[in-house]
Amino acid sequence: MALGKQAKVLTSAQVRTTLQFLTTTRNPKRDTVMFLLSMKAGFRAKEIATVTWAMLTDSEGQIADVIELQDFASKGKGGRSIPMNKELKSALVELLDEDRSAFEGRGYKFNLDRNVISSERGSSMSANSVVHWFKRLYANLGFEGCSSHSGRRSAITAWSRGVVKAGGSLRDVQSLAGHSSLALTQLYIDQNADAKRLLVDMV
Repeated sequence: MALGKQAKVLTSAQVRTTLQFLTTTRNPKRDTVMFLLSMKAGFRAKEIATVTWAMLTDSEGQIADVIELQDFASKGKGGRSIPMNKELKSALVELLDEDRSAFEGRGYKFNLDRNVISSERGSSMSANSVVHWFKRLYANLGFEGCSSHSGRRSAITAWSRGVVKAGGSLRDVQSLAGHSSLALTQLYIDQNADAKRLLVDMV
């Protein structure tokens, strides 16, 4: 991702507006999960398209406390373990219940190897389809400069700003993001003019 061309980071108000809007779509549970996988887990479009229920569930088939994203679902060796965000977990529980009920209602056995995100026809979505889904979403909301990478940038920026308070370092953010280098992680972090002024005044 070249400097000067990053997707915009979403504000708290924009996140609330988006979540409210997604309750009105034809597939509110699926659409909310798509947004939160980007916003709360820092997923890339490919990861949203290819993550399976098996990567999100425990041995009893319930939504787990940690996401175990496999390499094949990511970019290169971008597989990683991500602690489950509470808001995302709640949305996943609802979507999993809906998917299970739909399958069992038709007399089929639900398979945890199924992709979490599917099209309205029930087929898997491609990474490109996910990119266009986000493009349409933000266009409908009038959010200029936002794309499928906005949630990921927002997550990485939020993690980086809170990591010291959590007792960690940017290496932890790098691990959560699945980046090969710390320098790449730093490119994703949105700058904060107010924070910079406070930091200067601390010296």
